Amino acid sequence: MLTYVLNSNGQPLMPTSRSGKVRRFLKNKKAKVIRRCPFTIQLLYEPETAVVQDITLGVDSGSKHIGLSATTEDRVLYEADVELRNDIVELISTRREARSARRNRKTRYRASRSDNRISSKKEGWLAPSIRQKIDCHLKVIEDAHRILPISKVIIEVASFDTQLLKATLEGDQLPRSTDYQQGEQFAFWNTREYVLFRDGHTCQCCKGKSKDPVLNVHHIESRKTGGDSPNNLITLCETCHAGYHSGAVKLPVNIKRSMKFNDASFMGIMRWEIYNRLKALYPNVELTYGYKTKNSRIEAGLSKEHYIDARCISGNPNAVSDGTIYYQKKLRCHNRQIHRFKINKGGIRKNNQASYLVKGFGLFDKVTAKSKEWYIHGRRLKGSFILKTLEGDSLEIVPSKIKRLCSQHGYITERRAVSSPWLKPGVPTAGN
Repeated sequence: MLTYVLNSNGQPLMPTSRSGKVRRFLKNKKAKVIRRCPFTIQLLYEPETAVVQDITLGVDSGSKHIGLSATTEDRVLYEADVELRNDIVELISTRREARSARRNRKTRYRASRSDNRISSKKEGWLAPSIRQKIDCHLKVIEDAHRILPISKVIIEVASFDTQLLKATLEGDQLPRSTDYQQGEQFAFWNTREYVLFRDGHTCQCCKGKSKDPVLNVHHIESRKTGGDSPNNLITLCETCHAGYHSGAVKLPVNIKRSMKFNDASFMGIMRWEIYNRLKALYPNVELTYGYKTKNSRIEAGLSKEHYIDARCISGNPNAVSDGTIYYQKKLRCHNRQIHRFKINKGGIRKNNQASYLVKGFGLFDKVTAKSKEWYIHGRRLKGSFILKTLEGDSLEIVPSKIKRLCSQHGYITERRAVSSPWLKPGVPTAGN
């Protein structure tokens, strides 16, 4: 296992695999531990010579996972698989529901002010779900620069033609020229008008048998889950609509939400934003594309993994790895919900926020209990704590039997040893 080294000024040096030397430095107070995972030390003296090699960081960008691989020509120095958050849309929808309910309770007389929001009209504005993913990309790249003297960054970006994908799946005519400027909702006043026109102003449940002239637009999946896109909306008469929500009517089996293109849309928006921000932060940044990564991976005979793709992106697919992979999972840093939704007897609203430290332990702190490493997922002022692993194992134990190892700063980081990623001869490789 490699140990990452910083000089006395906090600048990264080349990592070392000489565990005995690291142990002696720590014992003789010539170095101190900066970080436990990945294990990083800082020298307390200025070394006479500090040879730094050229290190290339390959970044496999994505909407759910990020692959990182820092390599020299012949050796892998750092590899990580980062899992991003995908709960932003649901949390914002829940916040909108809570605010609407509170306004109805507290200020029923106040006129709606949903039309005076101007944040989305500002130049460079990004949706919170996309902005969070972009910030995560920049953060993990910055973390890699803190422990390694990286001289070059190569990031893979992707562009998806969602209109072409949708037309291919639905068997429609493929878009050409001005079809990209004039989409499916072109010349319609709003999405509701388009959905009614698309369905022929006919109830898709009873096909007009109810004789109800009033038509409603119904969400196949809830608005929180599926959004307001046309492929999540369907026309129902008011009779069928009310019957469905009361449980008396069931929609036909063939009515289903069509394929989502959330990830493709995310990547299309993120790619240039990430690249431009990286160019402003680091001097040597390059772009590459998926077909080059796939070709490099197949020629090297490697398996399909995020960190393996990142190794191919770095330009050194044949670099030798010791099998150490750092798995990271992005955490929610704050919870601004003051009260819980459920109201107790007597109209008492229970506080939803806990102290930053409870009996000396913070949320998601890494601890040991019963000779095993855990993460704190639940804390109680009176009673036991709830501990979990990334694999899903759970343990309920009193805090006096827990030993704290380290805190997590926005990420859960875990070192894992994997088997060789090289494929056996004759085993076909998966497509990109």
